Amino acid sequence: MMKIYKLRSNEVFDHAAQELKKYLRMMMPEGGEVDIAYDPQATEGFRLGLLEDFNLPSEAEDPVLDDIIHVDTTEKGGILAGSNNRSVLFAVYRMLRENGCRWLYPGVDGDYIPMVEALQPVQYHKLADHRFRGFCNEGSESQTCMLECADYYAKLEMNVYMLEWFIPFGYYNRYYAHLHNEKNRIPEEVSDEQVLQWKRQCEVEIAKRGLMLHDIGHGWNCRPFGFPANNYPRYSYDTSKYTAEDKKVLALVNGKREFSYGVPINTNLCMSQDEVRTAVVEGIVDYAATHHNIDYLHVWLADGKHNHCECPECQKMIPSDWYMMMMNQLDEALTAKGLATRIVFIAYVDTMFAPEKITIKNPQRFSLLFAPITRNYQNSITEETVAPPAPEYVRNAWKTPTTDDSYALLRKWQEMWKGCIFFYEYHFWRHQYLDPGMITFARRIYEDVRALKIQGVDGYVEDGSQRSGFPNAFPVYIYAETLMNRDCDFDAVLEDYFTHIYGRGDWKDALRLLTEISEAFDFGYMEGTKTKDPRISNFYDPERVPQLEKIHELAARERALANKHLNMPRRPQTVSWRLLLRHAEYCDLMADLMIAKAKGHNYQAVELFHSMKYQLGKYELEIETYYDHGLAMRVCEHIIQRPQGIILD
Repeated sequence: MMKIYKLRSNEVFDHAAQELKKYLRMMMPEGGEVDIAYDPQATEGFRLGLLEDFNLPSEAEDPVLDDIIHVDTTEKGGILAGSNNRSVLFAVYRMLRENGCRWLYPGVDGDYIPMVEALQPVQYHKLADHRFRGFCNEGSESQTCMLECADYYAKLEMNVYMLEWFIPFGYYNRYYAHLHNEKNRIPEEVSDEQVLQWKRQCEVEIAKRGLMLHDIGHGWNCRPFGFPANNYPRYSYDTSKYTAEDKKVLALVNGKREFSYGVPINTNLCMSQDEVRTAVVEGIVDYAATHHNIDYLHVWLADGKHNHCECPECQKMIPSDWYMMMMNQLDEALTAKGLATRIVFIAYVDTMFAPEKITIKNPQRFSLLFAPITRNYQNSITEETVAPPAPEYVRNAWKTPTTDDSYALLRKWQEMWKGCIFFYEYHFWRHQYLDPGMITFARRIYEDVRALKIQGVDGYVEDGSQRSGFPNAFPVYIYAETLMNRDCDFDAVLEDYFTHIYGRGDWKDALRLLTEISEAFDFGYMEGTKTKDPRISNFYDPERVPQLEKIHELAARERALANKHLNMPRRPQTVSWRLLLRHAEYCDLMADLMIAKAKGHNYQAVELFHSMKYQLGKYELEIETYYDHGLAMRVCEHIIQRPQGIILD
């Protein structure tokens, strides 16, 4: 009988031991029971402990934050160790991976578990190449997909899960209200109370795996003043009850203190008022005092741009200076309360422009999150990239930074901030749906992650859908693998992934088709940067029509290939081929829409969009683990809205 010994007793070690037992039983179903016990003195069996428990050296700068995975096992047992609790869980998954296991998608249907007579010895030691490796909730999310992703991310050795907003109602509402799919699924109302309960359940599952919980982000501009601080749909805000006295804390823009487009969470504050900054600081301290489970508390400003205060006092400094002043006040208040809460401040829209006067006094408490939301995704930073001069900040009139401009603005921040920096990126937000084949997109992610070291940045948290597996989850897989091991080989990881999801027989045919689909759509064109006449549309390009029409032939080949593989020996392979069947229809419908746009038939594109969301919506329940219908259709909606004068019904 195999034995598993925990050298420490906590919930992460408990989960790691149970995961090891589960997969050993699955790999060797007739191998007998696997016993789990707590024994700090154990010398046999599989022994789970921290590096120090085995007198192993650690090269981690901070063992709480930096993950080291150490595996030294034989057929019957050995050491599964890490620099912290979650790294021990990662060591379990790494040993299983080296013995043939793969986690290819979220959920049980993504588990590829081989049958083996005996385990192979494994010797593995790795310090993660990046400190922060993870995701933040976005898109349209169900509670099932959130819980499955907490499990999936740990299996891919990602160590961060961020839960944005006090109550992320908007993300859940998009799913349960079935936005863009009301004709196929009956909308369901969910309450703030229900969503808050779900968030707390997610926190428990995150803690069980030892992942770092990052919390909140936007909302601090609202909660201290009694304004709604959750991400409701725009039409849900009723601001009529707030008086001029209530709104005196808001930014003065164009001579008025009003909510930006009627949305409180998108509205900045009059930061020069001492009482405004003090109220925000007190709200943050109160929250930190009662939420000790948070590893990093994010303190962001409004989720809007070009609406910072224009009063004479606020104009004495740029927004980032007032922001840093408030961060220093927050540090003093947290210190006075004896709270060691780690705080993340953000370089986002207006605050991408670095402060000119105020610096952080206690950098040990803070990390900078750099969020270049306006970059394009057609190229990555390389060692040859030369940043242009940083653009100047013009209050409420600054020019949208390009990719190179964003790099220049990062360099300005790095001149004055020597502390930890990591990226908040948007690959898995709208951009993933601009490359239906996902092959070009996956390579961009790989190159972007490899660029982190060049930029002096210590990792990624992706603002993206938790259902990013359509037509497969390779982009998520290569993202996680490259964050862990910057020097992994893209083509080797791709072959390994594709052979497991499609089988060794026809995986190359699937790859070839998806590559051709990526090339036919052309990621740059789909991002709206190759138009012949932007007055007609960002996608107007009649000469591109023959290329787009070829997609129908590619989709027919994809459909024929998938139909040959609808029942495979392994469940993940059956899922993968059936996803291609639905993906072929997606490509047909998207091609029709883009052909209309390329021809300048913008009103026809609107009609095609409505047909597309209905036709694809019929399959949402079937493929929702992998495909975010709500977010995909929001991307299409954005495409058809580009020409002036088009109004959706």
